[in-house]
Amino acid sequence: MRSRRLFIAVCCVIAVLSLVYFLHSHHTGDGNAETASAPPVVATATAHTGFIANQLTVAGVFQPFQEIDVHGKVSGYIRHIYVDIGDRVRQGQTLAVLEVPELQAEVAGAQAGITQTQQNIQRLQSEVARDQATYRAVHENYIRLKQASDQQPGLVAAQEVDDALAKDQSAASQVEAAKAAVAAAQGQLGVSRAENLRVSSMEQYATITAPYNGVVTMRYADTGALIPAGTAEGLNQAVVRLAQSDVLRLRMPIPERDVPLVHVGSVVSVHVQATGQQFPGTVVRFTRDVSNATRTMLTEVDVNNPSLLLTPGMYADVTFNLEQKNNALIVPASAIIQGDQPSVLLVDATNHVLKRLVVLGIGGSNSQEIASGLQDGDRVIIGGQSTLQAGQEVTPHPVSENLANYQKENQKGDQ
Repeated sequence: MRSRRLFIAVCCVIAVLSLVYFLHSHHTGDGNAETASAPPVVATATAHTGFIANQLTVAGVFQPFQEIDVHGKVSGYIRHIYVDIGDRVRQGQTLAVLEVPELQAEVAGAQAGITQTQQNIQRLQSEVARDQATYRAVHENYIRLKQASDQQPGLVAAQEVDDALAKDQSAASQVEAAKAAVAAAQGQLGVSRAENLRVSSMEQYATITAPYNGVVTMRYADTGALIPAGTAEGLNQAVVRLAQSDVLRLRMPIPERDVPLVHVGSVVSVHVQATGQQFPGTVVRFTRDVSNATRTMLTEVDVNNPSLLLTPGMYADVTFNLEQKNNALIVPASAIIQGDQPSVLLVDATNHVLKRLVVLGIGGSNSQEIASGLQDGDRVIIGGQSTLQAGQEVTPHPVSENLANYQKENQKGDQ
């Protein structure tokens, strides 16, 4: 009797468990069927016309437009130095003054030489005037004797006429010699003036000035320091270092494949990492030579920096627009299915998937130009194309064209 009751209880438990399992399996099957019957949701973007550029971003380091060590042309002690590091200076501004006593003596000597030569010229010119007066008297005497001898032969002795002629010729020679002495003295005056100009110029070099507008980035000497001449071998010591920073250079390597697309005068975008700001720049020069070692070409971009906000040594990312078009048909780059021939998946008016072969144009960072195969307004599927088939019904979900924004929207939706 007890065994029979136990058997009945076990059968009841088995029946209840079977019923529960059957109900649960039936409910799960209905849910799967409903899920399988619902069209999958796909992200879509609309093809549209707009601006697109094939961009190249290269890192570079700011350098001064020009930077030099300012030397003294002559050797001397620093009498005054007027600038220090960080000072902005103008072209022609006095940076330092040297004390060079021997140059002052040379200038005085050169000026005295000029004065002496001028006085010598005046003396020689007086001698020329005296010799010319003597010549005129001797010459007149010779003319009178010659005329008398010609009119009345034998009236004047031939010897007397010959002596008068000799004196006339001697006086003429003295005049010419005096004139030559004046010319030589005038030539010496030119030499004296040139020497005076040379030593005066050397004296001016004792005042060290800025060759261009710039910033003093280093000071090497103080008042009283002996500065050797900049032309002295092995003894070069600069007074200051001067950098022109109102215009900065950016030097960067351009890959060989992009060299034909870089042109002088092209405007680029310069992103400075330290400040987080964007600045315009201009391609001003490149080497026109591809390095055999790196297969790159050195290119320079100039960036105006009138407020000195940017500092040499800062890093920057330079973006070149190698190719660009204003009225291009654009889709997100993630919509392109690469293969033997590129293609995209479309969503038609009835929300079914269509596969379309396309011809690509300019490729941007997050976008792609479609040269042919699409029309303005077509809805293209972004991402997950491998799980879809042509003719499949889907539920389109428009998203931002910017892939980064699209990812952010998805993250917000997940939250």
